[in-house]
Amino acid sequence: MAGNHALIFGASGITGWAITSALLNGYPDQSTFSSVTALTNRPLTRDVALWPDSKKLQIVSGIDLLTEKGQEGLEAEMKQNINGVETVTHVYFFAYIMDQDPNQEIAINVKLLDRAVKAVENLSANLKFIVLPTGTKHYGVHLLDKMPFTSPLVESLPRLPEPYASQNFYYAQVDYLAASCKGRAWKYCEVMPDVIVGFVPNNNIYCLAQTLATYLSLYSAIEGKGAPCAFPGTETSWKNKSNDSSQDAVARFAIYASLHPEITHGEKYNTADNARPSSWSEKWPVICQYFGLKGTPPPAGGSGPSPGKYIEEHLSEWKTLEEESGLQTGRVGNQRSFGGFQYFIMTMLDFDRDLDMSKMHAAWGEKKEETDAKGAWWKAFDRFRAAKIIP
Repeated sequence: MAGNHALIFGASGITGWAITSALLNGYPDQSTFSSVTALTNRPLTRDVALWPDSKKLQIVSGIDLLTEKGQEGLEAEMKQNINGVETVTHVYFFAYIMDQDPNQEIAINVKLLDRAVKAVENLSANLKFIVLPTGTKHYGVHLLDKMPFTSPLVESLPRLPEPYASQNFYYAQVDYLAASCKGRAWKYCEVMPDVIVGFVPNNNIYCLAQTLATYLSLYSAIEGKGAPCAFPGTETSWKNKSNDSSQDAVARFAIYASLHPEITHGEKYNTADNARPSSWSEKWPVICQYFGLKGTPPPAGGSGPSPGKYIEEHLSEWKTLEEESGLQTGRVGNQRSFGGFQYFIMTMLDFDRDLDMSKMHAAWGEKKEETDAKGAWWKAFDRFRAAKIIP
């Protein structure tokens, strides 16, 4: 075996979960990695995570990168809890802490990365590569009408102008890696997905697939199979072009990129499912079909039911559905089922933001993979169903 050891920070998140899953399922092949260490904030078991039973896997929960014990304390904790930490070769850094204050968000997330990188450097002389996820916030899509741009979005576009550049924690993290790798043996690259479609074993307010899965399962149970279900966005957002990024596509390309530093070092890659963009008008009927519903456009001048509000208004029916179907509890009606993310993605992002995928596909070469809306969304829903999160 090659002896590579993958260390995944944020392994219970949408992409961290998928990287762990891909590695354990033998991507790119069974011999490339001999050890896979999944770091999670909250406790997680292999069964709950739906990861395959593998001798390669160790799950380590509760390591706090921001521990008050400082860098030495963090390294002592990692050395004590991570078997074979001295053999780590590849780091997939998918940890993140949100803060609405841009300055605080930058400070926190750069510190997370700094602590992690220094710890692995000090504990393992074998570090080869670090993958950092960013996203289309790199292009300013989160600024909505404050930052008009012309699609497709291509990696060669310049960074945002001030004052937005200094408020973007992605830039700060990338600049940190670029400076830190100088004189070191390890390399790095950046993957930039748009909306990530996927499964999470724990609640995640940024998992749109989870929000829609719970909403549409409940809607189908109440309104009945075959019922029309109007798109919960606007007539404009119904038509805008974008490229979904399934968790599997992001994970598999991240792994591939980490194994080919001669191509990918210092580069950033749009990371998505398909070179052909799509719209909600194409995806929504496919998504609804999984739940036996008929996905329809938004009503003229308005939008369909708000998923979050619909669930809130029918919380007792959801509780009944949980009990009758033997589902996991605690997925709705709490602070980790926040519906604001869904509204932002499906309503406020009402402009074309399609991605140029040529750079990723050129780097991936003959190993290139693509999927469509059904392949991305239905696979996520299958995983939520297998985890007994939806009926």
